[in-house]
Amino acid sequence: MAGPGKGRLAHAVSEAGGFGMFGVDSVASEEWIREQAAVAGAGGTSYGVGLMGWAQAEAPWQLETVLDLKPALVSVSFGDLSPVGRLRDAGILTATQVCALPDLDAAHEAGVDLVVVRGAEGGGHGRNAMATLPLLQMVLDRTPLPVLAAGGILNRRGLAAVLAAGAEGAWVGTAFLACVEASGSPSTKAHLLASSETGYGRVFDVAQQYAWPREYGGRAVANAFFDEWVGHEDEMDEAARARHREGMAAKDYGVAHVYAGQGVAALSQELTAAEVVAEFARAVE
Repeated sequence: MAGPGKGRLAHAVSEAGGFGMFGVDSVASEEWIREQAAVAGAGGTSYGVGLMGWAQAEAPWQLETVLDLKPALVSVSFGDLSPVGRLRDAGILTATQVCALPDLDAAHEAGVDLVVVRGAEGGGHGRNAMATLPLLQMVLDRTPLPVLAAGGILNRRGLAAVLAAGAEGAWVGTAFLACVEASGSPSTKAHLLASSETGYGRVFDVAQQYAWPREYGGRAVANAFFDEWVGHEDEMDEAARARHREGMAAKDYGVAHVYAGQGVAALSQELTAAEVVAEFARAVE
């Protein structure tokens, strides 16, 4: 949720009875992290922070800032998990996303406190390896750690399903994308509410020249630009990248990307974060 999931949304989710987190993108500054943490933790509200493992070598200030802030939980995913040791030494709970069984071995080696099983249905970045439910069952059989499930969990029914399977809870993104407190523009939220199809690939990372490891593509709302370049990302030229930049600036969603999971088809109206959390709380029924 690096982008739409900033401090305001994290605060609203936690205030409503969930546990809110904000995502830190690969170039986020110390000042930005502190600003979002102040919003997320206003009034002593508990919150978490998500870091990209592959970005830490080039942005070491992110880990140092988070260590100083001491949020309740820090997720380190996608690449180098070595920051986990320092976070745990500082008394901060740690998590990582497991997108395939080899990721679970890395999680155990790093010493995380809990794992997040992230299926291919999930929005944003991850592996396109396995759906949430089969991966969840396999991980539960292979770890003593608490497990959360992510990917395609849209409402109380999805939460009830993963709890019944043995997960401790759900890690949810797409259901909150169109919330009042999410940071997307009105046109982006309108686009999400009108969307039903997603695609997975490296198209938008290559267009932006982001250094995401090749194995972690992204799931976003499908559009003409994605369809044109998926499977041909290594052939993308500067003219195509310029067209993407222009599309982002103009909010032309035939070109511009909006990350979302397969559950985007379930979004029908702009809700508050409290309303979304209340829907998930009905899982007890």
